[in-house]
Amino acid sequence: MLTIQSIPAFNDNYIWLIHSQDNHCVVVDPGDATPVIKVLEEQQLTLDAILITHHHHDHIGGISELKRYAPQCNIVGPANEPIPGLSQSVSDGDQVELFGERFMVLGLPGHTLGHVAYVGDEKLFCGDTLFSAGCGRLFEGTPEQMFNSLQKLAALPDETEVYCAHEYTSSNLSFALVAEQTNPHLQRYREEVSRKRAQGISTIPSTMGQEKLINPFLRCDQASIKKSVADKAVNDSDLETFAALRRWKDEF
Repeated sequence: MLTIQSIPAFNDNYIWLIHSQDNHCVVVDPGDATPVIKVLEEQQLTLDAILITHHHHDHIGGISELKRYAPQCNIVGPANEPIPGLSQSVSDGDQVELFGERFMVLGLPGHTLGHVAYVGDEKLFCGDTLFSAGCGRLFEGTPEQMFNSLQKLAALPDETEVYCAHEYTSSNLSFALVAEQTNPHLQRYREEVSRKRAQGISTIPSTMGQEKLINPFLRCDQASIKKSVADKAVNDSDLETFAALRRWKDEF
């Protein structure tokens, strides 16, 4: 089992540090090099690789400086996105080996067209596609693409830990509790999240099992969600329910 550590960046980003037992590590989506280098030096870690999920600056801004700091590191990222300095381009179905664990690359268009995630060792690094109690905005993709991407994630085992890139849980819950007011799992999760945030504790990782109970964007097949968007949706298909829900969240 690999050890995961969060490195907070900017206002609400998480840069994820994956480390092995021999002081080697990988970082995911380093938007800022400074806090990463600080951790590497404090813990005397060697940076072997950088994994990138998509091209937005708050996920790639630290690549150049980290490459100068650790010239040997492998930079892995989506083949179809404008990311500088990639040494390994990946797309859906590819595999990346990290410290003896195989991570599958999942293509997840929606937030951006070439967005990918990495899943292995019962851990999912999903960038800005799935958040706890929410999902990413559609900056480049279509509702259908994002819906299908989320369905792909929903098929992962319930115990899969979800390491998304932002601490958005509290604000996402504000919307989720309006979208599905009668969901008892949401009420309990809100109490747990409120306690954690009051103590300055991260709400991430979540799990896929948890998200399937509380995340409205993974529950578009539920009558309760369909009812809440009935006046906003063109029909009651799961896809249109998702599209109406995402439009509503954009304006919320």
